[in-house]
Amino acid sequence: MCNSEPVDDDVMTTAGTEPIALRASGIVQSFLGTTVLHGVDLELRRGEVHGLVGENGAGKSTLMKILAGVHQPDRGTLELDGEPVSFSSPLQAQRAGIATVYQEFTLLVDRTIAENIWLGREPRRGPLVDRGRMLRDTRELLETIGVPDLDPSLPVRQLSVAEQQVVEIAKAVSLDAKVISMDEPTAALADHEVALLARIIRSLTERGIAILYVSHRLREVFELCTTITVLKDGALVGSWPAEELDERSLVRRMVGRELSAFYPDAAPGSAPGEPMLELEGAGNGFVDDVSLTVRAGEIVGVAGLQGAGRTELLHGIFGADPFSRGTMRVGGRPLHPRSPRRAVRAGLALITEDRKAQGLSLNLTVLQNALGVVRAVFPSRTSAARAAMPSALAELELIARGLDQEVQFLSGGNQQKVVLARWLAVAPTVVLLDEPTRGIDVGAKYGVYEVMRRLAASGVAILMVSSELPEVLGMSDRILVMRDGRLAGELPSSSSEEDVLALATGADEEVAA
Repeated sequence: MCNSEPVDDDVMTTAGTEPIALRASGIVQSFLGTTVLHGVDLELRRGEVHGLVGENGAGKSTLMKILAGVHQPDRGTLELDGEPVSFSSPLQAQRAGIATVYQEFTLLVDRTIAENIWLGREPRRGPLVDRGRMLRDTRELLETIGVPDLDPSLPVRQLSVAEQQVVEIAKAVSLDAKVISMDEPTAALADHEVALLARIIRSLTERGIAILYVSHRLREVFELCTTITVLKDGALVGSWPAEELDERSLVRRMVGRELSAFYPDAAPGSAPGEPMLELEGAGNGFVDDVSLTVRAGEIVGVAGLQGAGRTELLHGIFGADPFSRGTMRVGGRPLHPRSPRRAVRAGLALITEDRKAQGLSLNLTVLQNALGVVRAVFPSRTSAARAAMPSALAELELIARGLDQEVQFLSGGNQQKVVLARWLAVAPTVVLLDEPTRGIDVGAKYGVYEVMRRLAASGVAILMVSSELPEVLGMSDRILVMRDGRLAGELPSSSSEEDVLALATGADEEVAA
């Protein structure tokens, strides 16, 4: 990645000199009379990692499904190794050499790794499955992609998310894939698991496999990809060598406008007010001896490595895992919430890390979800909240067919806005945010940041946990760093990523020693 001025937006260039593995030309796709892809072109070269980026709704998933044989395009052509191809099913695409690793895995959890990889293609000895050979072939396959320690006889149910992803990738390699598409492959991975995936991807490209890498995490796109293609509103913006772009220029291409700043500034002249959330020596079975203060109008970021206790801290504050020691005050008054309901009544709100599992009822409508908390905790306010909800959702710039649309059909960014709306309906004084922009595109992230700034300007105190250090540095007035369930220190917002990591890993203590 470099900081030089990239090529003009309307110029497409091609990186690399390797042969083209897959070419899509003029792909047009419509659903129910609405065109979602407008003549999109894409070239994937052997041995390259090709990033495909764009906001939610840009057409990335539709294009991936066309390559995978899930959809057949209305117009356009596909060529694999220079030969025209067309797929009427995913099985045809797989047999031709195109495999897809979806964000939602398709594994059978009660079967073993080996059984999942060779499902329907089991080696046989006469009429019986040759289980010995299947295990040997699986071990060789796992060694080939750089994961020799994974036991092929383990049931998938016992695997971590990262290990399940390894199984999906191994299955793709076993199909002699020439092209592997990966949809948000790191969305649920810890940092060390992301590093493992990167090693596997490099081993695949060394074998000449082309990787189509779809991700909202721009840093990973720059670290892994040699070429980046941008889609916007179903149309091709262009493709560029990654080295000709930087994060700001890529964002501009994705959202179609110049962002004055990726992280919006605090309102001019704003200053923190009175303490709204105070902990002294708070602890439970997950965190210990935590003391902190968050003031009205302040955004305090919480950083740390996976397992440092960040989410557990928020759960303790919110009464989901109540503190067993120490003191807590909200608005200057002592509070010991033994349940989330008591916390909400005291003015706290928690936007959880997993919006689908913990924040939303996917089969309910936008309005039903948005009114969920106020109806459950403050039923007398439901009518007023219902009347105010359309304007509240409009202020959040929610994009939906209507308030009666089921939230399962919204994009990730718009689902997050519904989560915000349901908590804002109870008018909290303290908002706890756990990974507020995980899995949403860059334009939607900016919208969430603007909401956070508006809340802070209105006097709400915000405590934000995030694994993305640029987000912590860009949105926080102060930064708290956790390590091993304790606060390792506090840093100003002017700190660097290196400063945060030094506290998070204990490297600062090693230097001092």
